Amino acid sequence: MTDSKNTILVTGGAGFIGSNFVLRWIETVGTPVVNLDLLTYAGNPENLAALDDDKRYQLVRADICDAEAVAAALNEHRPRAIVHFAAESHVDRSIVDPGAFIHTNVQGTYTLLEQARRYWSALDDAAKESFRFLHVSTDEVYGTLSPEDPAFSETTPYAPNSPYAASKAASDHLARAYFHTFKLPVLTTNCSNNYGPFQFPEKLIPLMIMNALEGKALPVYGDGQNVRDWLFVDDHCSAIRTVLEKGKLGETYNVGGNSERNNLHVVNTICDLVDELRPDPVIGSRRKLIKYVADRPGHDRRYAIDARKIANELGWTPSVDFEHGLRNTVEWYLNHASWIENVRSGAYLTWIKQNYEERIAQ
Repeated sequence: MTDSKNTILVTGGAGFIGSNFVLRWIETVGTPVVNLDLLTYAGNPENLAALDDDKRYQLVRADICDAEAVAAALNEHRPRAIVHFAAESHVDRSIVDPGAFIHTNVQGTYTLLEQARRYWSALDDAAKESFRFLHVSTDEVYGTLSPEDPAFSETTPYAPNSPYAASKAASDHLARAYFHTFKLPVLTTNCSNNYGPFQFPEKLIPLMIMNALEGKALPVYGDGQNVRDWLFVDDHCSAIRTVLEKGKLGETYNVGGNSERNNLHVVNTICDLVDELRPDPVIGSRRKLIKYVADRPGHDRRYAIDARKIANELGWTPSVDFEHGLRNTVEWYLNHASWIENVRSGAYLTWIKQNYEERIAQ
């Protein structure tokens, strides 16, 4: 059993955002973290190798859909908070297999909320008062924007356009319902596109970095003009810590990087950075590797985050601009070849072939 007065339980802590959060938490806060993670394809224990000998960190390998396992973890470790990252998160995978997203993101969040409610209800008054359940979500629940539309705010109506976004919208609604119905002390964050170290290489930025390094095609959906607000993962982690500490119960906080960029701009910038940091006279300019591929079905045109609420009410703003964050990210991938090779399993290569090479051939 860990120290219940200080311990937090993180779900999905071996994934991209979760592992960055755990590392930064141990570094900046220093209190114990229990990581409940099933270690699926995107959950990589190597992300947290720096904590192998740190007694403040403990991994519990379990499925958030397994009520008994969740209850056992809560009863053993007695956390003061739950930070819920665990989710299927790749839009393209949700198009191929929507059921997996409903199972993890909807059923899993329900199971976690219900077990958290039972655990919280049995706490003494002081522990009950201080307990928090922070649900981490996405701006994709809001749908899409035209170039002229104002950015997403916390009052923007939900309009999800992919099975992934719909599953996250459902989980948001469940979290809200557990606050209003059962008074479970829930907080929700909706973030823009994250980037940074440890991101699984099916996502845009790491995929482009690795392909550019190796002289492979750089697949860009449609015309490349889809716009996203890019948020460096360390900034996202600091926002979550801020909401956990200061957030008003039942409230939602949008978290953004104030960095709208279209996909083609992102890919061109990556090409230039890789050319600078790893020049290759055989490959030449990496921009020549860009290949436009068939667009994703239902591809949202633009996301943008209005993060004034978290700034005005909680005092949080992003500290890393996109140019510095992307350079740091490219440098990290170029300097961590062994990590890249370890995540390039046969399943990953099969997925890349299915999702991108067949599109290029069309």
